[in-house]
Amino acid sequence: MAQSVDSVALLPAYLAAGTAVLALLVDLLLARPAATVATAATGAVATAVGAAAVGAGDERRTFCVGPDCSYVFGGRAALVAALVALLALGVLALSGPLLRAGGTPVGEFCFLLACSMTGGVVLGAAGDLITLIVAVETLTLPLYILVGLRRGSPTSAEAAMTFFVVSVVATALALLGAALLYAVTGGLHLERLGVTLADRPELLDLPLTGVAVTVLVAGLAFKVAAVPFHAWAPATYDGAPLPVAAYLSTASKLGGVVALLAVVQFALPQGVTGPVLALVAALTMTVGNLVALRQRRTVRLLAWSSVAQAGYILAPLGALALADADARTGAYAAALAYAVFFVLLELAAFAGVVALRPANADGGRLEELRGAARRHPWVGAALAFALIGLAGLPPALAGLFAKVTVVRSLLDGGAGWLALVVAVNAVIGLAYYLRFAALLYAPADDGVAPLARPARAVAGALAVATVLAVIVGFAPQLVLDLAGS
Repeated sequence: MAQSVDSVALLPAYLAAGTAVLALLVDLLLARPAATVATAATGAVATAVGAAAVGAGDERRTFCVGPDCSYVFGGRAALVAALVALLALGVLALSGPLLRAGGTPVGEFCFLLACSMTGGVVLGAAGDLITLIVAVETLTLPLYILVGLRRGSPTSAEAAMTFFVVSVVATALALLGAALLYAVTGGLHLERLGVTLADRPELLDLPLTGVAVTVLVAGLAFKVAAVPFHAWAPATYDGAPLPVAAYLSTASKLGGVVALLAVVQFALPQGVTGPVLALVAALTMTVGNLVALRQRRTVRLLAWSSVAQAGYILAPLGALALADADARTGAYAAALAYAVFFVLLELAAFAGVVALRPANADGGRLEELRGAARRHPWVGAALAFALIGLAGLPPALAGLFAKVTVVRSLLDGGAGWLALVVAVNAVIGLAYYLRFAALLYAPADDGVAPLARPARAVAGALAVATVLAVIVGFAPQLVLDLAGS
């Protein structure tokens, strides 16, 4: 049977991959950093626009043999692709001071970032396990180098090695899980796997099936930095250049969530994965919040808070075993919608830190940002807004609606105990988010080093991320609809 190919469905992937190639050629032929960055930025914008245009129509399927398709581009895929492209654009803007400082090669940086963006664009449309895992690795592999790309930084090299070793183990687990599932079911397409396991319940009693599901979920949980697969995240974020840490905390985490959501929704038995993910979510948010309370370094606090946020994202999936069909659909949408709200607020938070730190510097200690909002009122206000949003408080409506959406999905799915855990952890999270925000407005000590003047590109990225967070806060239902499509 001939395989169909729909080039329109592949347009966003073509644009993203073309951006990587063009950035490399421009750097090689022109050797002008500004032209290379402009090429990468233009390509990211084109990718986001292309994804929105293709996703605005009916769902498009390609690489199909019969009813089984390896690439399915619909509303959810368009949302993920456009968001990854916008995150890459934001990280490019945040990287301006870092690239001008001369410690990071511009061509390699733009090429690797565009390659990672390509993986994120393909990931949202993956229809089989092979495409899914290859897309996850395409998203992740360039980050090993980006984390350690800063010349002369032992901390950066150590962070890159930590990230590399952990990710290799995670990839091996995911591939092993996919291979075992293929051995059990004889299929790799996500929808086909789900149908096979539903039609042949005796397969669920096989020990091999349980091992396959466990290993695959564990491999993808590494990418999300869920407990107990989280230990790499704080060290890697703190050792990476600040813009790369921002990308790790947003686009990379979004990719892990999308991959895990895809296999749980379409391929894996929900009665088995639901209780496991409920326990993982509860542990992740609790450990992340409790350890974040003790952090004194800025990036480590944001890293541990992102671990806790991963728990909130996974929480709706914990009710799958008890929920009916409508509640399950709402749980999938709630998980992805929370991820969208989170990455926008997280990008704004990192943009605020980058704006207040010297070029090529790490995040430093929290005390070094004491009184920052008094000296840079607009930047400080935007950073405080992002922190309040991550805490789930108004006026940052995106964070508030994110928490409400998760709790509502858990109550609809009959997992009231997990909704209570979410509520208790949200209260714990208030302590360090509000402490950080209050520190920005505290009187500065005489011994505190002067703050850097925010670069225009960084200030612009901070403003755009904040505006986008405000917009989605006023349109939560639109995000939910796209996430559920």
